[in-house]
Amino acid sequence: MFHVALVEPEIPPNTGNVARLCAATRTPLHVVGVTGFRLDDRAVRRAGLDYWPEVELRRHRDLDALKQSLPGSRLLYFTTKAEQSYAGWSFAAGDCLVFGPETRGLPEELLRANWERCLTIPMPNPRVRSLNLATSVGIALYEALRQAGALGRG
Repeated sequence: MFHVALVEPEIPPNTGNVARLCAATRTPLHVVGVTGFRLDDRAVRRAGLDYWPEVELRRHRDLDALKQSLPGSRLLYFTTKAEQSYAGWSFAAGDCLVFGPETRGLPEELLRANWERCLTIPMPNPRVRSLNLATSVGIALYEALRQAGALGRG
């Protein structure tokens, strides 16, 4: 129903936690570009526990390859720089939630070119620069699933 894309993830446990989330929600996980680690790294595997066989993992060399693999999808870019909150966005089946590297986020030129599809997760404390990557993916993906009525009971 939805897709999650991590662009050049840098921290193995974050990717492992996102993989576990994707396994739990049956959401394909796209890893784009070069990672700061090997996906078979012990820390990645430990964070994903024994759920890796449940992860639909797809690799892409760059964002263009990701776009080509999802021709009917809207790519939604998550950034602390956006003005539009994810909470006011209307998610649709097929949307791909795109998150950048932990230390630098998505490139400015990509954000500027897609500003109407850039979303942020509001943080009331202005002294906190950003949320953890896995936390951000969880917040956004569960809101998309909630809007789609895909969470079942609860």
